Amino acid sequence: MLRTEHKMAGEENVKGELRSQDASSNLSQHEAAGHPHSWSLEMLLRRLRTDHTKQDDKFANLLDAVGEFGTFQQRLVVLTFIPSIMSAFFMFAGYFVFTAQKPYCNTSWILAVGPNLSEAEQLNLTIPRGPNGSFLMCLMYLPVPWNLDSIIHFGLNDTDKCQDGWIYPDAKKRSLVNEFDLVCDAETKKDTAHIMFMAGILIGSLIFGLITDKMGRYPAILLSLLGLIIFGFGTAFVNSFHLYLLFRFGISQSVVGYSISSISLATEWLVGEHRAHAIILEHCFFAVGAMLLTGIAYSLPHWRLLFLVGGVLAVPLISYIWILPESPRWLMMKGKVKEAKQMLCYAASVNKKTIPSNLLDELPRKKVTQASVLDFCKNRQLCKVILVMSCVWFTVSYTYFTLSLRMRELGVSVHFRHVVPSIMEVSARLCCIFLLQQIGRKWSLAVTLLQTIIWCLLLLFLPEGEDGLRLRRPRCPATGLKSMTILVLTLGEFSLAATVTVFFLYTAELLPTVLRATGLGLVFLASAAGAILSLTIINQTPSFLPIFLCCALAIVAFSLSFLLPETRDQPLFDSLDHSPQMRNKVKDMTPEDTSSDDMSSDDMSEEAAKNVILNAQILRLAPYPVSKPA
Repeated sequence: MLRTEHKMAGEENVKGELRSQDASSNLSQHEAAGHPHSWSLEMLLRRLRTDHTKQDDKFANLLDAVGEFGTFQQRLVVLTFIPSIMSAFFMFAGYFVFTAQKPYCNTSWILAVGPNLSEAEQLNLTIPRGPNGSFLMCLMYLPVPWNLDSIIHFGLNDTDKCQDGWIYPDAKKRSLVNEFDLVCDAETKKDTAHIMFMAGILIGSLIFGLITDKMGRYPAILLSLLGLIIFGFGTAFVNSFHLYLLFRFGISQSVVGYSISSISLATEWLVGEHRAHAIILEHCFFAVGAMLLTGIAYSLPHWRLLFLVGGVLAVPLISYIWILPESPRWLMMKGKVKEAKQMLCYAASVNKKTIPSNLLDELPRKKVTQASVLDFCKNRQLCKVILVMSCVWFTVSYTYFTLSLRMRELGVSVHFRHVVPSIMEVSARLCCIFLLQQIGRKWSLAVTLLQTIIWCLLLLFLPEGEDGLRLRRPRCPATGLKSMTILVLTLGEFSLAATVTVFFLYTAELLPTVLRATGLGLVFLASAAGAILSLTIINQTPSFLPIFLCCALAIVAFSLSFLLPETRDQPLFDSLDHSPQMRNKVKDMTPEDTSSDDMSSDDMSEEAAKNVILNAQILRLAPYPVSKPA
């Protein structure tokens, strides 16, 4: 027995020496690679946190074996691009179908007594003029049983609202306005369409959040893509405005459904910075979709053709039935361990990797993790995350729609309002790569919200609209201040685009796998509420108040964002048994926390920092602790 114990102890000593040598050589290779004297304590501790992350998250170890960002993951990221483009296409298409038209009452009754009248003569005889001499668009002279000479000699006096519809003599494009006569008293129906779209997002966020968590990411994505194809293509064939509203309601649910399910899928397949880059690229292609829509809408003469083109472009998405994978994390949480192993092995084969059998054996046995939306009330940490993120998303949505409507009030064309901000949004989201790498999720969110506060404060001192341009500084040229206002509005949308990207990544990482999609659905609900409030309040209150609310809400969201924990270099947590603030031993190892009574973090020697990494790598090489003899 003693001889056996001595033999085992000798073997462990040899293993320990080999691990130390391996880790030391690893460290020496890093030094020889280029920066032997430029070790930063911050970067060393980040490496340490990453090592501990992989130890705490067994699934991260599996993804390492599969290949962190191999062919399979690259293909998955690329698959998110086309649906993102089409989501933006159908989401913003509603802004291009209400092309401004100049209507006049249909007074063709006078042609019965004067069939040779020109269009100008017909308007001059049957349409009253306003104080400025222009024709009134919503009034007409009532028909009289006179001949043409009497009408020309005596004129007409009795006016009334349009009785036989409207004509659009200057119309160059066919839009919803001149097809369903959305003018005069019916002009408010245009805002109803936008509110209906937001109502669809509000309801769809709840429905698809639950579907994605209950049925899986794969079926939720397919269902949302099917909705985009059916409702997007079908909109081109509606024969009434109410049917148009119904189809827009369906499109909005499909758009939000895809956003929730695709972000959940990408979050659970990718690790570290690859996850951040994938979500950023997905959002960049969303902006590309808005630019593509603008170009197509500008060139097409009929609004129905716009949805026909969109529907045709969306048809290839049917192929996702055969090429889209399910999330193995979700499969494990639902007790489908066999399916999860098959999915991981397939991904490894695509990446030309082999998963060690001992890693697959570490997966838990069949055990269904129970969770419901009520857990957001019962779990204190989840409740805090949802409340803070809902406040942030409500603020972002309200502010974005307020700035967009403010730009419309300034008379900016619909094409400019989508092309220029979309270009800015791409650059804003690419800038998030640098922010997220340097300062993490928490501070990136705070920085982008702070920028939004600054732009909103500037708007309080700039023109409020095109009508009269009520300027704070009357001596300044109106054109110059209007241009400055448009610039500030564009920069505000730039900051909001960055905020949205950081927000999606941050929220997905804060939520557990079992309730990730449901939580995203709840914050989308807050988004829809903010948009509806903006659309409701912008036309019913002084224009100073909406911008003031933007500032106040942004300040509140900025303050609340500091209540959330950092998630950079932290593993995802799958069930409610874990806390997003776990791994405190690693998370708390910051330069400030490593200080002692006689040595601060700034004075920590370079050698001591290297030893920290060396010890971490030794631990990393020993995933299975050696049991001590009893």
